[in-house]
Amino acid sequence: MQISGKNIVITGAGSGIGAALARRFATEGAAALCLSDLDLDAVERVAAGLDCRTVAVRTDVGDEEQVRAMIGEAGEFGPIDLVCSNAGIGTGAGLEATPEQWAASWAVNVQAHVYAARAALPGMLERGEGYFLNTCSAAGLLTQPGDAPYAVTKHAAVAFAEWLALTYGDQGIKVSALCPQGVRTPLLTEALEGMAGQVVAAAGAVLEPDDVAEAVVAGLVAEAFLILPHPEVAEFERRKAADRDRWLAGLRRMVASLKS
Repeated sequence: MQISGKNIVITGAGSGIGAALARRFATEGAAALCLSDLDLDAVERVAAGLDCRTVAVRTDVGDEEQVRAMIGEAGEFGPIDLVCSNAGIGTGAGLEATPEQWAASWAVNVQAHVYAARAALPGMLERGEGYFLNTCSAAGLLTQPGDAPYAVTKHAAVAFAEWLALTYGDQGIKVSALCPQGVRTPLLTEALEGMAGQVVAAAGAVLEPDDVAEAVVAGLVAEAFLILPHPEVAEFERRKAADRDRWLAGLRRMVASLKS
């Protein structure tokens, strides 16, 4: 998929990866961008700096009615070509995670992708084309020490992206799962105070959001299901599948070294 001339929706666009995608897509010649975030002021600032048609919308992506309203507003520009379901949250909690933390993680990290698909897919199917880019995290392929809700819900996000691709791929619908490791975003900055962030920082390079946006553009052109800004994640996943016991033992050693 080429970005030029496309109408695109991006959630979580007020900062981090979402804002970087907005900037890069505008540079690539996107026709129009619908930028969504819980922080309306932040997403309006991003929109104001872009040289293309934009609309900024405050959306709680864990609320299906708000997601439907956002997709409806984006449709004012014309048919939606690409939905980037990018918003995500972490908790930094393990077994002590509260029911509220689990519910919020499920709503934002999983159900938001479902809601976006429910809202945008009918129009795409009618036209016989459309694309979903779901930000899932390398934690969805591997795991996330120090954050049980994040690890579990990101696995579910990858599973939903796979299901979407296999169910609608023969009807013109493309799906990519964006699975970076460490990216210098507010989510990682907050997490660095706990085990989850420390493990991410120790696992490999921490990329800038613009680096991720570059990988996304290349991945969309290739129409690759997995977009891995950290290519080593593919090898880590291979090792996990080949010998899960050894992989778990290695992670336990990493976690133990960070605690000592």
